[in-house]
Amino acid sequence: MKSKVYFTDLRTSADRNLLYKLENLVKKAGIEKINFKDQFTAIKIHFGEPGNLAFLRPNFAYKIVDVLQKLGAKVFLTDCNTLYSGGRSNAIDHLNSAMINGYNPISANAQIIIADGLKGIDYVEVLLNGEYCKTAKIGAAIANSDIIITMSHVKGHELAGFGGTLKNIGMGCASIGGKMELHSVSKPVVIKKHCIGCGICVKNCAHKAITLDKGGKALINYELCTGCGQCVAICQYSGVISANDETSILMNKKIAEYSKAVVVDKPHFHIGFMIDVSPECDCWNYNDAAVVPNIGIAASFDPVALDTACAEMINRAPILESSNILKEKVEKNHCNNHQDKWKMIHPDTTWQASVEHAEKIGLGSRQYELITV
Repeated sequence: MKSKVYFTDLRTSADRNLLYKLENLVKKAGIEKINFKDQFTAIKIHFGEPGNLAFLRPNFAYKIVDVLQKLGAKVFLTDCNTLYSGGRSNAIDHLNSAMINGYNPISANAQIIIADGLKGIDYVEVLLNGEYCKTAKIGAAIANSDIIITMSHVKGHELAGFGGTLKNIGMGCASIGGKMELHSVSKPVVIKKHCIGCGICVKNCAHKAITLDKGGKALINYELCTGCGQCVAICQYSGVISANDETSILMNKKIAEYSKAVVVDKPHFHIGFMIDVSPECDCWNYNDAAVVPNIGIAASFDPVALDTACAEMINRAPILESSNILKEKVEKNHCNNHQDKWKMIHPDTTWQASVEHAEKIGLGSRQYELITV
């Protein structure tokens, strides 16, 4: 049976601005069917790394908070700390970063709680008995919530390939220890003949796992490497540091299992924003030009159907002239505009592994009916 995915474009008018359309979308998609009365309701969102401007605007969160509060929910915005260095690796810096990017109890009309606590060690271990993960270390505030709502900025990802709802739930709700488990299969490789020895990967490795060898080339100590992928994203020279396809497949399957651990036995609802679709994750302190025009917003009770629909809508969209990263791939490989953009941007990834495995374990369906509202 096909899952229903509701969609609205970004066309507006004086009496139908984008926030009105967002509220109308989630109501048409059935969010009011959930009993929110006095329920602790986590809105899982990405607050954005300082310097990155592709993250979701707080205005969107304010509107969803308003809808939920009118339904009686005890709402909070949340995310877990990061595995890599940056502005969100502990709760103090994370909250400061959220504030820099405009998220606070006034702008969002809700409290912000970092789900895995001060140092990323506050978690609940959820029994999974999955094919790849026997348990999942989920941030305590998320695990202890009654209802899960996700707001996901749809974009690329250097290890997963595609960053949508499952990535937001599975990776984003994992504590630091959980993220280490998810990344444990990821061991980036340096193609030394292309490395110029600039040292940016050395400077940005949070785990001191990278040095320059006697020849001035990047050298990874795999005993220290956690597989967080920061070096892959931060390297300014294409193809110097990369993961491999097998790594991406296994990590995406683990993300699917962690996603199930987050939402199992709880009401959940998901919103995907196909706006400023950047080639990399919002975790980095920069964002490259969007790869396609802004498309719209989609919502569903089914995270698998939602991710599939969003990925396919973006694959069907034309490539923006300003997106040099995709234009170069098209010209070099003689691709056309409508091939798999996620594979074109990150050729060592297989994004479909997450939705395929999520469907296999009963998290949702890749078959969907797209309903425009």
